[in-house]
Amino acid sequence: MTNWFLIIYCGLITFFTRFSMIALLKKEMFNDRVREVLSYVPSAIFPAIIFPAIFLDSAGSIQIEDNPKIIAAFIATIVGIFTRNIIATIFSGLASYWFLVFVV
Repeated sequence: MTNWFLIIYCGLITFFTRFSMIALLKKEMFNDRVREVLSYVPSAIFPAIIFPAIFLDSAGSIQIEDNPKIIAAFIATIVGIFTRNIIATIFSGLASYWFLVFVV
């Protein structure tokens, strides 16, 4: 029972700390310089999320050779650049990864 209480408690704390920043802070509270700096946050965070998923194996070491994730990510990037459609980008990345792992 204590495990479930801890999981729910941690979930609520995480939710409310993140929700408070969304609910309490308004765009009008920031000056133009702060808004400009904050506009770069998604571009800075995205590589930190994607890099480990593509280039690291389950042990945490870099895997460059014989890595179908790199080719699938490249295909998804090309599709994303040309189509500007997130669904097409995700589907092409997943389909190409599946093809490279299970068919080739």
